[in-house]
Amino acid sequence: MSKVYIVGAKRSAIGAYLGTLSQISPAEFGSQVLKQTLETHNIDPAWVDEVIIGNVLPAGQKQGLPRQISILAGLSPNIPAYGVNMICGSGMKSVMMGVANIKAGFANLVVAGGVESMSQAPYLVSGKVRSGVKMGNLEFVDYMVTDGLTDAFGNYHMGITAEHIVEKHQFSRELQDDFAYHSQVKARKAQENGLFDEEIVPVKIQTKKAEIIFDKDEYINYTTTREKIAALKPAFKKDGTVTAANSSGINDGASFMILASETFVKAHNLKPLAEIIGLGQAGVEPSVMGLGPVDAIKNSLKQANLKITDIDTFELNEAFAAQALGVVRELSQDLDIKESLILDKTNPNGGAIA
Repeated sequence: MSKVYIVGAKRSAIGAYLGTLSQISPAEFGSQVLKQTLETHNIDPAWVDEVIIGNVLPAGQKQGLPRQISILAGLSPNIPAYGVNMICGSGMKSVMMGVANIKAGFANLVVAGGVESMSQAPYLVSGKVRSGVKMGNLEFVDYMVTDGLTDAFGNYHMGITAEHIVEKHQFSRELQDDFAYHSQVKARKAQENGLFDEEIVPVKIQTKKAEIIFDKDEYINYTTTREKIAALKPAFKKDGTVTAANSSGINDGASFMILASETFVKAHNLKPLAEIIGLGQAGVEPSVMGLGPVDAIKNSLKQANLKITDIDTFELNEAFAAQALGVVRELSQDLDIKESLILDKTNPNGGAIA
């Protein structure tokens, strides 16, 4: 099977909920990011065999959001484009599918990534309205909360799954708040030092008054203090410890990665950014959904024939501080390594909490 290389990667700046990116559709800002990703890395659009885009909340964006993004970015209508919904793992799963298709010989160059506009998620009305409501109230349902943030089995918010992890590992509120604060501090320092500049491409937004160039993450909070974080009340459970501050934010954004086979890289004299040497995925009980990375990391290490001590940096989703801490703790227990040796290498530039 062919080796697979990353030959390009860019993202938009992250837009806050109802912030700058909420003014345009995900098709519009997604296509701008995809177009610039190809241009920046000197990738001819005609080379692309397929486009795979992770997206969780497509309702109201018209048919085939990935297809819209692909064509608006200047790719041929003959190039297939399709979406993947694996909730938080959607964008990463699109990359895994791209790698698999290249290794199987179905493609030589694949664009994979993710696009989301939580700000533009609509409100829904029950399908019963089609046949007429005979009696009683008709409720509007928040599509973002219902399809994006609610566990279908327990019928509770994702924040409750974090509370389950708190109970399992007896994490204190202080520990969670410390983790969240450090994530914010690391993200602020990274932004101040320009560490995100090379990975971001600007998105142009035309308003009635002027053209806006959006190229700085706007969710990063420069006014947050440890004291402010500690003052927040529990968000999901009366006597809980999970708060808005030690949870990830609601945001908008897009990112893309260009994958290519070894043969294609050599034939077109491309300069790889990295080789993908291992992949891993895993499912867990929905009630503790955030612990999925534990077995996924172990599976990817096994496939790559690496030990956890070989890894220099872990980029771990911070859905909640408790969830991220749970992953670190269970990895340390399963692989017999100190928690601090993993934690010190995790999200050096901040994570989703920031």
